[in-house]
Amino acid sequence: MSPRTNRRTFLALSATGVAAAGAARAAQDHQAAAAGRPAQDHQLRLWYPRPASEWLQALPVGNGRLGAMVHGGVASETLQLNEDTVWAGGPYDPANPSGLDNLERIRELVFAGEYAAAQELVDRTFMGTPLGELPYQTVGDLVLTFPGGGEASDYYRELDVTTTTALTRYTRDGVTHTREVFASAPDQVIVVRLTADAPGSVSFSAAFSSPQASTVHSPDPLTAGLDGTTEDWEGVPGQVAFRALVTARADGGTVTSEGGTLTVTGADAVTLLVSVGSSYTSYQDVTGDQNARAAAPLAAAADREYEELRARHVADYQELFHRVSLDVGTSGAAALPTDERVAGFASGDDPQLVTLFFQFGRYLLISSSRPGTQPANLQGLWNDSLSPDWDSKYTVNINTEMNYWPAGPANLIETMEPLLDMVDELAVTGARTAATQYGAGGWVCHHNTDAWRGTAPVDGAFWGMWPTGGAWLALQIWEHYRFTGDLGALRARYPALRGAAQFFADTLVTDPNTGYLVTCPSSSPENAHHPDVSICAGPTMDAQILRDLFTAVAAASELLETDAEFRATVRELARR
Repeated sequence: MSPRTNRRTFLALSATGVAAAGAARAAQDHQAAAAGRPAQDHQLRLWYPRPASEWLQALPVGNGRLGAMVHGGVASETLQLNEDTVWAGGPYDPANPSGLDNLERIRELVFAGEYAAAQELVDRTFMGTPLGELPYQTVGDLVLTFPGGGEASDYYRELDVTTTTALTRYTRDGVTHTREVFASAPDQVIVVRLTADAPGSVSFSAAFSSPQASTVHSPDPLTAGLDGTTEDWEGVPGQVAFRALVTARADGGTVTSEGGTLTVTGADAVTLLVSVGSSYTSYQDVTGDQNARAAAPLAAAADREYEELRARHVADYQELFHRVSLDVGTSGAAALPTDERVAGFASGDDPQLVTLFFQFGRYLLISSSRPGTQPANLQGLWNDSLSPDWDSKYTVNINTEMNYWPAGPANLIETMEPLLDMVDELAVTGARTAATQYGAGGWVCHHNTDAWRGTAPVDGAFWGMWPTGGAWLALQIWEHYRFTGDLGALRARYPALRGAAQFFADTLVTDPNTGYLVTCPSSSPENAHHPDVSICAGPTMDAQILRDLFTAVAAASELLETDAEFRATVRELARR
């Protein structure tokens, strides 16, 4: 079935038809779980016979902007929440004006082989402030707490990669409970559906908690909320305000909300809608209305039945997901829980796990990068910490680029749009850094950036004094053209591509030892002359990236029939 046919099919389903299909699916899945095998009729699922015992075992859902890690508990369910603009600090400019005054001396020291002295001068005069990018941070948790009861049996937990839906099912005190969770892109909410096979059996309380400076409240009798502000970081005041809301629509029973706790008692089924809004408007503007941004999608989604919300979500997702299929064979191992399959993969008897891994990678990219969102960061969209590893930022000396390697080959080119938007923004902030620290035109980005589009060398000179991150990112503009043939998009983004090359046209210097043009100063951990020194001139990585950049700029200018003089310049630079 084609993606478009699939979309029409989902949108055409009546509420009754969807409900009947869901009931049949529930019965089949329950039987499969009891038999210890994957539910339903396809193998593109991660599934487990127990709840998550830690954050890394939870199952990720996301719509590009909103994300949740679903733990699948019995006594309680935790949805750890993220919104892609909730970052510490606020707008700042890290460019260091003392850098330019010391640039020539740093180069002299490098070319003289006095690497430790060059490193010390860079550390003291060239690093940006604050000394590190600002971290991506969690919103907090939404915790559902269920009434006490006996031990659960027939437990089953899955992430269906074909519908981007997390499902939890178990039987307790003779009642089978089912929860479905998905993050809808068309409706911009996270949806939680709770059902049971006995009337009046759905009861729980729901409340937010957060490590951020925050308060909880009940804005209306059906809704609970969380208001927070992100942290100050290295002298930059926390300026991103956010609001999270959860509202309940119950079939039967009662719903109340008081003091920030939403309580459902004796319902047949419940749909929870979760929304998060922030004050972040852009890397230079945090004056948005987080309250309105949280409330608007919640109000709109509340007018839709659950079946319609799910159908809209699945149709939207599958329009992207169903473009690519992969079959490298299967074996009996495909019937095992996913953690057992991973542990046993070295035996070489589970080819279908390769298919699942490939499609899960596509799933993660779709779920953490959509047009209009922030790009996928070091952890995609999902982070449970205020101070995550490597700040969960954009490390552009390989990691950010790697996130987007599948975008073209895996037929998800739209997911590259947030990255290309970030390149355009870095061309603005990076022009300030280029002028301030190098006296150069064009733009530069060193090895990290964040939601505020910092471009100066930071995180310590050992890693940070590497000027080629922007060049590598700018090549994504050319990669986008190579996969799409879209001259209009290439023309619109050519200034950023050209600007990345202009910086190096202005800053490359002749190596007195070889006569080649090189970057200097730059960084190469493999070229360390001392445990705390990585400063060098012209590391191989820079030469490779710049040859590619100059070649791409020349080819793009020729296609666009523009910039002939600069085309000749970059071709000569590439030769040298």
